[in-house]
Amino acid sequence: MKIQITLWAAVILINFGSFAQSPVPGNAVLEKITTVLNSQPEGPVWNDSLGLLFSDIKGNTIYQWSPVDSSTKPYLHPSDSSNGLAYDKSGRLILTQMELRRLARREFDGRITPLVSTYKGKKFNSPNDIAVKSDGSIFFTDPDFNVPLGQKVELSFKGIYRLDTSGTVKLLDSTFDKPNGICFSPNESRLYVNESPNGKIYVWDVLNDSTISNKRLFYTIPLGGYADGMKVDTSGILYCTGPTGVWIISPDGAYLDKIAMPSNPSNCNWGDADRKTLYITAGNSVYRIRLAETTGFRDKGELPRGMELYQNYPNPFNPATNFGFRISNFGFVSLKIYDLLGNEITTVVEGEFSPGEYIFPFSADFLLSSGTYFYRLQSGESLLTKKFVFIK
Repeated sequence: MKIQITLWAAVILINFGSFAQSPVPGNAVLEKITTVLNSQPEGPVWNDSLGLLFSDIKGNTIYQWSPVDSSTKPYLHPSDSSNGLAYDKSGRLILTQMELRRLARREFDGRITPLVSTYKGKKFNSPNDIAVKSDGSIFFTDPDFNVPLGQKVELSFKGIYRLDTSGTVKLLDSTFDKPNGICFSPNESRLYVNESPNGKIYVWDVLNDSTISNKRLFYTIPLGGYADGMKVDTSGILYCTGPTGVWIISPDGAYLDKIAMPSNPSNCNWGDADRKTLYITAGNSVYRIRLAETTGFRDKGELPRGMELYQNYPNPFNPATNFGFRISNFGFVSLKIYDLLGNEITTVVEGEFSPGEYIFPFSADFLLSSGTYFYRLQSGESLLTKKFVFIK
């Protein structure tokens, strides 16, 4: 048994029965990075441009924690009781919204697009957790933990589903009491889903990218506890949040280790540029631990691909709108507004930017007359131009 105490909060990290194959280094330290009072953090997801995003179910908010200054601020409010978070192939945030009983997508301009809310005409229970496959399809669980108060349960089962890129939803399994955490093996040939109340983790073979078969018990968390969010690393080791900590299971279903937590954790995900840090939500706080001997996954589409200029939103507008873009290379960037004759009116923003997604608010008060204008993004030799309408 190894015990290490972090001085900042007297949190104890205990590795029970740590074997040679454990991915937890002997000097690993569990660190609390942020606390949001009266919160219920869930669904952590990392973005190299933004840092860590996580849902606060009680606060109806998605928060952003910055590794630059350790600040925590609202990223999306209201979030309609978001839970699981992930990125799609294009780099857009996918979220489950339990209050609206649906799966949704946050567009680059900040709008929320509903993806699916019913199966065969009946409302989902309360979509919970997400796994995005490399082909763009979204696998998600639908327990009944958080059916909004006063609303009717319409389905007679709690399902596991696949939403393909055409918008078609397929029921994969309806036998669970309360399906919760979900993730793929590194080569996506296996799908793991846990049954929350009894701590059982099951695994299927993934066939033809869309069908699962050969359901079998993978591991049962002891202590009569539960199983919650989980992830795998690039070697196929599974990390499942459960009673008293994060349970670490080998690809063949053998217990390897446990990261003990000061309160029961709810979910985890990989972060930092090298994906060697595991971020964990627990209680009303978020923690991290450096696992230098293993590497986690980068979410699908998380890094920007090429340069893109978004349509401003709203458009037409009066007096304010939002301009946004994303770039894939570090460099000097300018975003300027021109009239229809090509005369430069003003500069929205310019300077050196790292790869990522950026949104800038803009007010046209006392600057523009009613009419049509162009805005142009320049990064190196690349130019992109779009049109907008200002109405006084």
